[in-house]
Amino acid sequence: MTDRRRLCGAVDPARRRQCLLRQVQYGIDAGVDFLQVREPDLEAGELAALVGDIVGRARGSRTAVLVNDRVDVALASGAAGVHLRADSVPAAAVRSITPRGFVIGKSVHAAEEAVAAAPGVDYLMAGTVWPSASKPTGHRVLGTTALASLVGAVGVPVLAIGGVTLNRLADVAASGAAGIAGISLFMSVPEGVSADGCRAMPLGDLVGAARRRFDTHGSPF
Repeated sequence: MTDRRRLCGAVDPARRRQCLLRQVQYGIDAGVDFLQVREPDLEAGELAALVGDIVGRARGSRTAVLVNDRVDVALASGAAGVHLRADSVPAAAVRSITPRGFVIGKSVHAAEEAVAAAPGVDYLMAGTVWPSASKPTGHRVLGTTALASLVGAVGVPVLAIGGVTLNRLADVAASGAAGIAGISLFMSVPEGVSADGCRAMPLGDLVGAARRRFDTHGSPF
């Protein structure tokens, strides 16, 4: 999941974009299943241009590009699908206007939400499982017990998000979740920030560790 503003300390838009594309390439090279473009401050035209660039880079790889909530941008840029916010339109409405094979995911925060959202989606993203830097202090935390209940309540793959670290992969796998998603997890620690302020880092070891933990020999979707 992308966030160029957190990924790069520079304020220059062009430098932020280049930093994001560097991280995107690392993700593609590592073989991530999905790369979700989540840049809510961009206008539709600029977002579509960015997504189109990312789609071009991912073409021929195992990585599918999804757009956060903007179905119009996803369709215009040739993305593989869309990830819907918890309060977004029903998946069935999106399915009715998108081509066969278009991937639809949705965020959920409780088992009841998951059950309601599951029809028509290819996967659900549940969280936040642990406290996360991307959420305000005191934000509702799902926890691993509730995550396991949520996973057991639906028949589609569930990805865990929020506070996920390498040390917590075993707990996520034990819940029955199909995998993980994240933002901070895929950025370098402060000591690894490059001279231009970019936190992009190679992801091969991290993705390999996650894939071994979840035993995914290809996309689960």
